[in-house]
Amino acid sequence: MITVWELVLLAFAGYRGTQLAVHDSILDPVRDRIHEWHEARPESGAREFVITLISCVYCMGWWISGALLATYLLVTGSWTGTPLLVHGIEWLAVAGAAVAINRVDDTLGRLT
Repeated sequence: MITVWELVLLAFAGYRGTQLAVHDSILDPVRDRIHEWHEARPESGAREFVITLISCVYCMGWWISGALLATYLLVTGSWTGTPLLVHGIEWLAVAGAAVAINRVDDTLGRLT
């Protein structure tokens, strides 16, 4: 089980990773190519799913937080010896905290 400090660290990493994937200009060329791919067949459900995924901070944040958590648990050797349900709850906690940070950022950004 991760500690509170690990949760905080992973939440900030999840927030930053989500911002990178959804908003940062460094990945604009990749997102533009995916949008062009979608426009070639806009009726495709799979392509619509990908567009939704890459443009939604909640959707993308969930998967990025899960990938970060899994990587962290595997690298630190914390994956084994803990029930899978606990890791699932950790995933919910990390993703929820990352989204909370994103909401604060969005709210503060609108105030300035």
